[in-house]
Amino acid sequence: MRHVQPMIIDNVRIFDGKRTLSRGSVECADGVITRVTADSAPRTAASASTDVIDGAGRTLLPGLIDAHTHVFGAASNLEMALAFGVTTELDMFMGPPDATEALCTLAGERHDLADMRSAGLLASAPGGHPGVTMPDLPTVPGPEQADAFVAARQAEGAHFIKIMVDDGAHHGMSLPALDRATVTALAAAARRRGLRTVAHVAALWSARLALDSGVDMLTHLPLDAALDDAFVSRTADENRVVIPTLVMLEMSKTVRSACTGRSLADDPQIAGHLPEHARTAIAEGDEGLCIEEASPGHHFTHALSSVHRLHRAGVPVLAGTDANYRPDRACPVVHGASLHAELALLVAAGLTPAEALTAATSAPAAHFGLADRGVIAPGRRADLVLVQGDPTKDIRRTRSIEAIWRGGVRFDREAYAKRAAAS
Repeated sequence: MRHVQPMIIDNVRIFDGKRTLSRGSVECADGVITRVTADSAPRTAASASTDVIDGAGRTLLPGLIDAHTHVFGAASNLEMALAFGVTTELDMFMGPPDATEALCTLAGERHDLADMRSAGLLASAPGGHPGVTMPDLPTVPGPEQADAFVAARQAEGAHFIKIMVDDGAHHGMSLPALDRATVTALAAAARRRGLRTVAHVAALWSARLALDSGVDMLTHLPLDAALDDAFVSRTADENRVVIPTLVMLEMSKTVRSACTGRSLADDPQIAGHLPEHARTAIAEGDEGLCIEEASPGHHFTHALSSVHRLHRAGVPVLAGTDANYRPDRACPVVHGASLHAELALLVAAGLTPAEALTAATSAPAAHFGLADRGVIAPGRRADLVLVQGDPTKDIRRTRSIEAIWRGGVRFDREAYAKRAAAS
C-alpha cells in the first residue's frame, strides 16, 4: 500500500461543498481528512514528516465530480480529468462489461487517475439510439425484459442504470424509442435492487415520458422548448434530479461565436494542460454532438431557461458535461476541462458561483451515494483542489489551479502538462 504523507493546508479559505469558511486549516493523514478548523482554533502541531502548505489568498475545494461522462475505456481520459481537478467521473455508458470493471478497479487503485463509477451497458430500444450502430448491444424489447436487463447489469457491477429515451431526432435520424411501460419497468426493477436510474432525454416528449416513468434523474435538457411550470413543479415535488450537460448542448450550436465551451481552447489556464489533439477538438470538433437546429425552434437558450426554472424551484441540478472525447475522434467535450465551462454555464443560468460549486461536489456525491467524498469534513477522502482567489465570487477561479490531491496524494500537474505538450 502506498505511503501517503500527512499534510496540513493552513490559512486557507475553505469551500467545504456546501458553505464557505473565510479562513482555516485542513489536516489529512493516510489519504483521509482528519480535522477541519476555523481560523480562531489552533491547528495540530506539525511533525517533521508533515507537508505544511500555506493557503493564504487561495481557496480549497473538494475534488470536483463530473456527473455525466463517457470514458470509452481510456485511462488517459481519467488522467486528463484529474489534471483539471475532477477527482471522480460518473460514466454513463461503457462496454464490454469486463473492460468497464477493469477500468473502474484500476481507477480506484491509482492516485494519478480520476476515480470512476459507471452505468456499464445502457438500456435502449431494439434498433434505437445508440444500438442501431452497435449490433452486439443488449436491448430491451418490452417491459417483460426489464427485470432481466437490470439484473444482468447489476451482476456486471453497474453502479446505476442508464436509460435511453431518444428517437434519434437530435442526430438527424428517426429511430424506435423505449415506450413508457418499458421505462417504468426498468425504473421499478432498478429501485427493487437499490440502483439509481438516469434517463437520457432529448426533447419535451422524452422528458415527460421519463418523469411519468419514475426515473430518479434526467440528463440533458430539451432544446425544442423550455420546461414549463407544471413540469418543473412536478420535478421538484417528486424529488427528481437533473444533470443538464449545458456545455455539450452549447457546443452543438451552429454559431460558435461566444461559445463558453469552445473558448476553453484559447484560455491559457486550460490550453496549457491539454494535449494538442484535445485542444483542436475543442476548437474545431463536431463529433458526438446533437444537432441544435434539428427542427425549427430548437435552441440552446431553452436549456438555459429550463435550468433557471428548475433551480429556482429547488430541483437539485448536478454539474455534468457529457464528456465524450477520444483521441481518435474530434469530440469537443473533453474530460476535466469541460467541467469548468459547465460551471460557468450554470452560473449564466442563474446559480450563484457557490451553488455551481455545490453542483460539482457535495450534490453529486449525495445523489449518487458517494458518502466518502464531495465534502471537506473529517472522515472524507482527501480529494482536494487548491485554487487561487475565490471561486465562490468568480467561478472562473476554478481554472486557477495550484494543486490537486486524490486520496491525499498530490497530482504532478506540471509533469502532466509537459507530457501533454509532447503528445
